Amino acid sequence: MKKSDTLSRHATDWERIDNMKDEDIDLSDSPQITPEMFSKAIVRRGLKQVLKKEQITLLVDKDISAWFRMQGQEYQAIINSVLRNYMDEHKLHVKK
Repeated sequence: MKKSDTLSRHATDWERIDNMKDEDIDLSDSPQITPEMFSKAIVRRGLKQVLKKEQITLLVDKDISAWFRMQGQEYQAIINSVLRNYMDEHKLHVKK
């Protein structure tokens, strides 16, 4: 393949695409994806294995709970991550 072949102008009409509205897009060749299908469509290739979670009850100071909740809907995952980092760091310094 010649270098000039890869540098040729594209045939995409970007102005037309930029001016398109959602209802103008033809989705006839795409199946409707339900929320249930979407929730199961997680790509995990190359990611660490997800460990199973265990539900516990934990008493923490009210200001700590409030601060983590202000971090957003994923605050429980953030708490888990903080605890995992603490555990991993502690394992490095514990003498056997």
